[in-house]
Amino acid sequence: MPTQAYALFATPIGHCGIAWSERGLTGVQLPEQDEAATRARMARRFPQCGEGMAPPQVQEAIRAVVALLSGAPRAPVDLSNVVLDMDGVPPFHQRVYELARRLAPGETVTYGELARRLSDPGAARAVGQALGANPFAPVVPCHRVLAADGRAGGFSANGGVTTKLRLLLIERARFNGPGLFDDPVAAR
Repeated sequence: MPTQAYALFATPIGHCGIAWSERGLTGVQLPEQDEAATRARMARRFPQCGEGMAPPQVQEAIRAVVALLSGAPRAPVDLSNVVLDMDGVPPFHQRVYELARRLAPGETVTYGELARRLSDPGAARAVGQALGANPFAPVVPCHRVLAADGRAGGFSANGGVTTKLRLLLIERARFNGPGLFDDPVAAR
């Protein structure tokens, strides 16, 4: 299904982009350096269309992404119901994205663990490549997948690993112990 249009929207971390077809989202773009750079990126990614008014289901996706990037601690934001149009996305990538979408905000796994969940324990590198090509971040939360040794691993969005860590900080992610925002007395 061809992309019909795209739109930009403001979030606490900058202007994101979102594109859609009749079947669902065809792409989501984390912020570039500024609004103009995000707009230029969307125009390059979707040269067959222009900016448009987001229909209601896309407006719902925008609200959910804004809520996620706001880091509201009251209730975790669930983006798993956002419909994606994966036409043209390789089948292996689709499987990786489906598994990654099951990760809750703040939950992290390794590339190897995701490969094991795919019943292909030797595919950690392929999982990383699929996530590096993710056209739907943060709806497909590739930032929640880390390297085996506790390092962040790669991140292809503007800002690289710094952006990945910023997203995890917003989600109050846990890394082998209490999260950054946990009360150390309550954790005992």
